[in-house]
Amino acid sequence: MTKLPKRKLRDSSATKARILSAAKVEFAKKGLGGARVDDIAARSKTNKRMMYHYFGNKEELFRITLEEAYADIRNAELCLELDRLDPIAALKANIAFVWQYYLDNPEFLTLVNSENLHQARHIKKSTRIRELSRPFVDRMQHLLERGVAAGQFRGDCDAVQLNITIAAVGYYYLTNRFTGSVVFERDLMTKKALAERLGHNTKTILRLVCTPEALARIEAGP
Repeated sequence: MTKLPKRKLRDSSATKARILSAAKVEFAKKGLGGARVDDIAARSKTNKRMMYHYFGNKEELFRITLEEAYADIRNAELCLELDRLDPIAALKANIAFVWQYYLDNPEFLTLVNSENLHQARHIKKSTRIRELSRPFVDRMQHLLERGVAAGQFRGDCDAVQLNITIAAVGYYYLTNRFTGSVVFERDLMTKKALAERLGHNTKTILRLVCTPEALARIEAGP
């Protein structure tokens, strides 16, 4: 089998990265149905032939874009090094991370929304998504076990449910920020409003997870 020269490999990787970056923008803005291959090609400064060569078709490109989006957030989570923190501090760090990641990467939310409209038919076929998700759940399970052993967390918390709740309290607020600002007659995206929301999210999760004794210590302060 003939090996490609290193320069061609670098060029190939750079081209694929540009296409995926452009696809993330287009799919996040317009969804799978609205995004056009021509627009992705133009944004990535390539052409449709190259896109089809690397990714097969638009559906496959969408699937791989989703995989990359999930890989990005899972890899970013690893940088938190939660095992080095006290369980309560680690849980707070995790809550703050998810909130800030959603703020910094709104395209992640819209890509997930788009895939849910398609009933997850693309990631159902993805072994990579499962490989990314299992350690993610395991990390939360390990954190819960550490907290229970330290007498800080209740023993009846489910790692999957907790991950869903942490995501939900940030996800809903941000995906409904426009309608919410009208309904509740306040700007939900001011710096003050965002800080208040993170505080509310953190208190909500801690009250779900912590023992009464740990909560009393938290509320009493240092």
